Amino acid sequence: MSDDVTVLEDEIQAYSDGTVARVRVLTVPESDRFEEGLKYAYHYGKAGGDDPIIRFDNHHGPHELHLGEETFEIDFPGLADIYRAWRAALPPEKREDW
Repeated sequence: MSDDVTVLEDEIQAYSDGTVARVRVLTVPESDRFEEGLKYAYHYGKAGGDDPIIRFDNHHGPHELHLGEETFEIDFPGLADIYRAWRAALPPEKREDW
């Protein structure tokens, strides 16, 4: 990782049902691709699965919501709102871990 990238958060939780939740937030240099200077992923899905159950990210620049095989470009309301939406989509028994 380059010196101008900082890991703000990187947490992962594996569950006995074979799912995994991960939150990763990085500061990156501001650019046309990452206008806010942030790169993030809020992921929940089957461990090793091809498609998430739900994931918010901007890995490729645009802010996206992934629901299974479908991807939707979304507006970026800020990390706090993205986190709250992601956490609310988790199964209730897993929300307390986040």
